[in-house]
Amino acid sequence: MSQYVLPILYTLFVWWFSTGVILYLNGLPRWTYKWTMGAATLLLVLALVGLHATRNDTRVTGVYLAFTCTLLVWAWQEVAFLLGYVTGPRRLPCPPGARGWRRAGFALQTLLHHEFALLALGGAVALLTWDGSNMAGPFTFAIFWVMRQSAKLNVFLGVRNFSESFLPVHLKYLQTYFRRRPMNSLFPLSVALSTWLAVLVWQQATADGVSVFDATLLTFAGTLLSLAILEHWFMVLPLPSEALWAWGLRSRAATAAEAPTKG
Repeated sequence: MSQYVLPILYTLFVWWFSTGVILYLNGLPRWTYKWTMGAATLLLVLALVGLHATRNDTRVTGVYLAFTCTLLVWAWQEVAFLLGYVTGPRRLPCPPGARGWRRAGFALQTLLHHEFALLALGGAVALLTWDGSNMAGPFTFAIFWVMRQSAKLNVFLGVRNFSESFLPVHLKYLQTYFRRRPMNSLFPLSVALSTWLAVLVWQQATADGVSVFDATLLTFAGTLLSLAILEHWFMVLPLPSEALWAWGLRSRAATAAEAPTKG
């Protein structure tokens, strides 16, 4: 039973805690950004080394280590994006008259460098674990990437909740590329396909005769995928999801309160 309960609890904790930490660091004064980015880059290097070192580790601890390393790889691009270091060549609001493919083109320009960074990081994870026996790293990064792309498309096409409070001031222009609607036509398909995949993963994780290693790996994957589906529902349901990370947003209020005294 521990091969199910412990990975679920671990994934839930790191999903909640890491998001809050990133939001907190992003809300600190801008002079701290270089230190945050430097620390994140150091952790990125260590995580990539860790992925290579655990590529053939088929112990349960190997799954935990590879999952954690991949989480740190993903966290680097989150930090780089939110701090404004890796976004895109366009850093302006969407022109009021932009529609259709023109609007999509402008939106892509705001994220272009970020998207290239994701591809580069995904390639690094795949290369460092190539022909390995421990696929926790590639599986984890693939879930992150696919579900994040789905979320971006749904926000672009229109959802009820943007979670715009997560965006720092220097990225507020991104809101002009979002569309507020109760739902869009892609959303049901996104949720249906990801739910179907999650069911398959959970079925494999709990199948008769599955090894402890495979059960642990698939439980990590199933839990992460289920959380990503939950985040999709947060976009269309009238739920105060931001309350989960209210503690991470407190640094922004403190920084805003200090700003006038420093001026």
